Amino acid sequence: MNKLTSYTIKEIHRAYRDKILTPTSFVDLSLQRAKQTSELNAFVTITADEAENHGIESEKRFYIEKKTRPLDGISVGIKDNFCTYNIPTTCASNMLKSFVPTYDATVYSRLRAAGACLIGKCNLDEFAMGSGTIDSIFGPTRNPWGFDENADDWRIAGGSSGGSAVAVSSGACLAAIGSDTGGSTRNPAALCGIVGLKPTYGLVSRYGLIPLVNSMDVPGILTRNIEDAVTVLNCVAGPDDLDSTTIKRAYKPVDLVDIDLSKVRIGIPKEYHCEGMSEEVLDTWRYVADILEKEKADVKAVSLPHTSVSIAVYSILNQCEVASNMARYDGLEYGLRTNEDNSTEELYASSRSKGFNNVVRWRIFAGNYFLLAKNYDKYFIKALKLRRLISDDFNNVFNGENSVDLLLTPTTLCDAPLYSDFVSKHNRDQCAFQDYCTQPANMAGIPAISVPIRLSKNKLPLSIQLMGPYLSEELLLNVAKKIESIVNFPELNSE
Repeated sequence: MNKLTSYTIKEIHRAYRDKILTPTSFVDLSLQRAKQTSELNAFVTITADEAENHGIESEKRFYIEKKTRPLDGISVGIKDNFCTYNIPTTCASNMLKSFVPTYDATVYSRLRAAGACLIGKCNLDEFAMGSGTIDSIFGPTRNPWGFDENADDWRIAGGSSGGSAVAVSSGACLAAIGSDTGGSTRNPAALCGIVGLKPTYGLVSRYGLIPLVNSMDVPGILTRNIEDAVTVLNCVAGPDDLDSTTIKRAYKPVDLVDIDLSKVRIGIPKEYHCEGMSEEVLDTWRYVADILEKEKADVKAVSLPHTSVSIAVYSILNQCEVASNMARYDGLEYGLRTNEDNSTEELYASSRSKGFNNVVRWRIFAGNYFLLAKNYDKYFIKALKLRRLISDDFNNVFNGENSVDLLLTPTTLCDAPLYSDFVSKHNRDQCAFQDYCTQPANMAGIPAISVPIRLSKNKLPLSIQLMGPYLSEELLLNVAKKIESIVNFPELNSE
């Protein structure tokens, strides 16, 4: 990648002030990089005109008005399930292939208010259902790590925010927004060697995010370092009158400091040592635990006893909410409408069959089955009760006797799989495997972050995850920053 696109936001702003670089020239570099890496398929729409106009506005604030904003001249991407005024928002689906919103998602409007320059909408699994970013009508997204355009196979980017992760990892933009329902920001961040932050549920507005699972969806942040993640979070977090689920009290910006880890208690949940976890991931987990102990942190084993059932609970609740959310796409009110049908029933069937892929249709069928009157108590209500127990596990670990401040776990169970290996397994099975360590945080509504640590024997990123109690972003990010400064994870080499 161009060296400039690997700078931090602060370094880019310093270059602007020293007139080594200008916002318009940096936006052009980002657009060039996006085009150079087009074979990775990170973007479904390149917004060149908007980016250039945004760059001109930032340049005016830097050099004429002398009133700069936190993200002025900073290139960003946004997952294509966030609404953007007058820019297509497709959810990588035939159902919404022609949808052009008439309003902005709150996350995007706040990025723009902070001066960010949008260079494109990022690829995803259709309607954000997947863990690989391979189920998109625009084709799969490819991981830049180890990518060879002449090879027949390549590593997956993770999902469902794989396009956003690759856009950042490849140097096309400094930050990107994804959505995180069961790990969809942290998973691709881990596989692509960048930082992926899932804030506390309700800290960042969901308004304008096309829903997957309303009770778990969280806008996520992807950057190449912790400092940039904090800058973006401080720009987009806070109450929103347009979203009733946002936390109503004023947001206190996160402040990064040189934290003293001797005052921090770190828990290692034994249940996260699960079947299928690679030895390299286990070694990386132990390596980071050792780092924290050397920094005088109190590291100890803890238990989250309901972890073993969490993936089943997550799957049931996910599919039930999917069935409800997808019901609006009926060929009459929203989305694709076919014209060759003789009855309303045929219109529904034809529009939904052609508008949704197999993964989405399967989740709709499963969700409706769980919600049948005869199954409602057996599946949906029981899953809700177990979700409460999973949440209670976290509350007990963070607030009970012998409590800890944060939890340390792996993010994924292995490094980035080959595409050929990934597609040979059912999407449902891949989600169960890939989301094992990430989805409990969504069901509990707590913040979590994935931090890249080192490379595997395949020269692919290995990452760890930190989880904290409700609204513990400041502690979470400061400990993550400490780890980041010690491990000094290598950047992706460019060619």
